[in-house]
Amino acid sequence: MNFDTICVVGLGYIGLPTATMFASRRKKVIGVDINQYAVDTINRGEIHIVEPELDIAVHAAVKEGYLMATTQPAPADAFLVAVPTPFKEGEEESETPTPDLSYIQSAASAIAPVLERGNLVILESTSPVGATEKMAAWLAEARPDLTFPQQEGEAAEIMVAHCPERVLPGRVMYELIENDRIIGGMNNKSSSAACDLYKIFVRGECIVSNARTAEMAKLTENAFRDVNIAFANELSMICEEADIDVWELIRLANRHPRVNILQPGVGVGGHCIAVDPWFIVSGYPEKARIIKSAREVNNRKTQWFFDKIQKEAEKIKSKDRGKEVDVCVFGLAFKPDIDDTRESPALRLAEMISGLDGVNVFAVDPHVMTAPKAVSLISWEDFERMGVDISVVAVAHKCFVGKAENISGRSGLTIMGCNI
Repeated sequence: MNFDTICVVGLGYIGLPTATMFASRRKKVIGVDINQYAVDTINRGEIHIVEPELDIAVHAAVKEGYLMATTQPAPADAFLVAVPTPFKEGEEESETPTPDLSYIQSAASAIAPVLERGNLVILESTSPVGATEKMAAWLAEARPDLTFPQQEGEAAEIMVAHCPERVLPGRVMYELIENDRIIGGMNNKSSSAACDLYKIFVRGECIVSNARTAEMAKLTENAFRDVNIAFANELSMICEEADIDVWELIRLANRHPRVNILQPGVGVGGHCIAVDPWFIVSGYPEKARIIKSAREVNNRKTQWFFDKIQKEAEKIKSKDRGKEVDVCVFGLAFKPDIDDTRESPALRLAEMISGLDGVNVFAVDPHVMTAPKAVSLISWEDFERMGVDISVVAVAHKCFVGKAENISGRSGLTIMGCNI
């Protein structure tokens, strides 16, 4: 199947690189986003996010006339929906937050007026099981003059599929091309068309399944990683109480040929691992017990670190009445060597510390340009000049690796949240 014009709805960390990949293969791409700043930035051939090699690719695609950004969808052969799927407002801290599909619904409403017979609509957004079917239902409601897979099966005039992204921030431009893709069509014709679309730039294998399995596959991948990280985080808290070096313990345990324990940290962040497992828990609360427990362990790890820092700060203040305690957090991003702070436990930890009376919070992170108002961003050189009472190593940026002794030498106390 030929795709001359492709419309990508949502120009964030996944949508923009995906749109750019199609444009780099000389396909006309219409990128859609409600953020006017993002639209204007892209149309200048620039980018509003940080991702290696993306800036060069976007500049070339715009200059050559293959990529254009706008706030409204236009007719196309295929539509890709890559919009956020957050929790419902006010439920972030609830026991089991509920996925918010309003962005997907809004995207469906926006593309429905320009849909034509023979079009393919793909949901790329990480979603709870059944979300693709809901999107198809919203489209069908808006366009009763067209038929959809849930109505006419293989005879449907509009094709619908789910194809989750599965890329690593910092390596998106490489992994979009090389990684396998799971293709979950609502009928066989949809799966076949989606394979043809992705093969425009994907070198990995396009593996056909159905929409529900494709949705669950992405959730399962991230829940699996979350559970394994939770084991390491729980182990680290046990080791603290048992006076055992958790880093040495893991290194020794991993010498077993069938053991591969991950590294503990200050929690789990990002737009995937910290969020996606809740989609399974919210849909199957009585069954997803291990998955829920893992989420709770990883969330609790940040609080555990905060309690530890608060206790040490109180010790310092009790020794020197009236003294303000200086704390420096190394790393604010949710993982090493990127600028992304979405769901970052390090950022959350810095904010929590800043709420303590008599405590000044500084942060060193060469990748992050902005910080909460109560957190002062400083350079490595600033830190070396000033020294602090407590240093917290929260993210293992490459620029920190091998500097543990330097950090400890300029700190009254160093708390290691990761191994550098």
